[in-house]
Amino acid sequence: MKGSYVLLLHLPIGMTLSFGRNRSAVFQRGHYAYVGSAMNGLEARVNRHLRKDKKRHWHIDYLLEHAEVTGVILAKSASRTECAIAMALAERFDSISGFGSSDCRCPSHLFFGTNKKRLRTEARRALKLMGLRTVTAIHNPLL
Repeated sequence: MKGSYVLLLHLPIGMTLSFGRNRSAVFQRGHYAYVGSAMNGLEARVNRHLRKDKKRHWHIDYLLEHAEVTGVILAKSASRTECAIAMALAERFDSISGFGSSDCRCPSHLFFGTNKKRLRTEARRALKLMGLRTVTAIHNPLL
């Protein structure tokens, strides 16, 4: 399956986190939504994110060492939609500049909120407005 996904995360403590090449940012305690895509295996990509034993490759791998995945929203699509989803979330939430967007022109693909339910609702709303059908796994996001 090809498409995009939104990982819903909870970071229990605030911290300064280094990610990628010489990048770091302050991450507040709270809830985050990370937008990604996988055009060669959506389930495999999400399952990789959920594994604990992996080499750090993407920015999200650095954050996942400290944050808990509280849910996953999958959206099947033949085309890349992650940037459109990120832009929709950027209108409603603060973001971590440059996180997850090194291969596009988006300011970020990681969004912060204090309310987990609002992050989930707005992510689903953005996907619905793009005409994408979503599948959500909450609490136990293993696929």
